[in-house]
Amino acid sequence: MQIVSIAGLLVMIAGLVGLLQRGAILSTSPLGVVAQVAAVGLMIWARMTMGLRSFHATADPTDGGLVTAGPYRFIRHPIYTSICLFCCAAVLAHASLITVVLGVLVMVGAFMRMTSEERLLVQRYPGYRLYASATKRMVPYVF
Repeated sequence: MQIVSIAGLLVMIAGLVGLLQRGAILSTSPLGVVAQVAAVGLMIWARMTMGLRSFHATADPTDGGLVTAGPYRFIRHPIYTSICLFCCAAVLAHASLITVVLGVLVMVGAFMRMTSEERLLVQRYPGYRLYASATKRMVPYVF
């Protein structure tokens, strides 16, 4: 799972760097800007809730218990959700085949990381299965 996690991170970084190099990382539409501001807010809320305990390149559940407060009450992966939302707003504002491909890379990388982290969390925290059955990965009540 560690290899899948690192590969997912590299795929996400490739998509983000590609969008940045194309000058397509920031949305130019008002709705897109609102979505990106919301994504940054979600990221900050999730980081504040998680604390400093989870800054790893690989999926590596840390000590301290399962976090189910803050945005984690509603979705299991608010940080990946915020990255994907931010990128989707950028891709929609700068729609082209290449930006769509780069956006898909970000989402595929996020999915790789989510699935590898979830497998490790199930092993580390016995209550994770129950938590996962009560929350969605990225979109409350949907996915």
